[in-house]
Amino acid sequence: MDAWQIVLVAFLGSGILFWISSFFIIAAVVYRIILVRTAPSKWSRECSMEEEEEQKQMYAEGNAWYDTYRDKVVEVSITSDGLALFGEYVDFGFDKAVIIISGRTEGCKYSYYFAEPYRVAGYNVLVIDNRCHGWSQGKYVSLGLKEYRDILGWGELLHSRFGNQRIVLHGICIGSATALYALTSSECPSYFSGMVADGMYVDFRESIKNHMIEQKRKNITVCLALLTFYFKLITGKNMVKQGPIRCIGRLDKPILFIYSKQDLYSVPEKGQLLYDTCRSKKELAWFDYGAHSKVRINNTEKYDSTVIRFLNQNIE
Repeated sequence: MDAWQIVLVAFLGSGILFWISSFFIIAAVVYRIILVRTAPSKWSRECSMEEEEEQKQMYAEGNAWYDTYRDKVVEVSITSDGLALFGEYVDFGFDKAVIIISGRTEGCKYSYYFAEPYRVAGYNVLVIDNRCHGWSQGKYVSLGLKEYRDILGWGELLHSRFGNQRIVLHGICIGSATALYALTSSECPSYFSGMVADGMYVDFRESIKNHMIEQKRKNITVCLALLTFYFKLITGKNMVKQGPIRCIGRLDKPILFIYSKQDLYSVPEKGQLLYDTCRSKKELAWFDYGAHSKVRINNTEKYDSTVIRFLNQNIE
């Protein structure tokens, strides 16, 4: 091989290596942004999107609800997987409770926004800081694949300390996946009675792909493959093979699916697929308006009445 050919091969090789390396670096940065808590101020109990009007309104209404029932609030904590986790329990004196599980980036104060239909239906309310959020310890978000054990721990607290005989889970986005993993776990006690899933995705890869499409990102396939690789490397879990679509068929407790036809992340056809795959007692409620996790604020009366009716008719 001539010298100029050697130089050309070396040049092309270094270019390809740089191109590959850049993808690994970009994917690592994205992973760190969306799934790693890098400081206590990240994913705190404060409103996560001050620039977004609907989010601000939800947060304000949730805090107003909290203020109304402040005298019934008890600060609570548990230890799960060696992590100290914190939450707030609103004790109305009922014998059943809901655990509201927010999505990524939200602390427990956000979850108060979804509490009212449960109070009306006769449920005590537990809002929690998921691990890596609010006051709770933790660094890596595991998309519910480890956090579900925290939910079982919270349920044990509600049952043994506060005497709740039935516990329902209300999950938003990742929170709904976490709830599903808890209810389909072999460790799940019988006092867990059902769940409401607001915007459940089929798997997180599908959800983040839709985020990237909306943001008009390039090289989506490569980035998703690397994110899946990093997630497996750090958590030991597979965000595709262990997603909700893989375990929804094992659910044997009642579930209410809530979806907006305007959801760009947990898109309608995937919601329908989850519903069709589910073999337990189930209901599917479609709403015409509302972005992802913004269904209730655009359809408050229908949202609340749907949840209340589901609870009254299906939870024993």
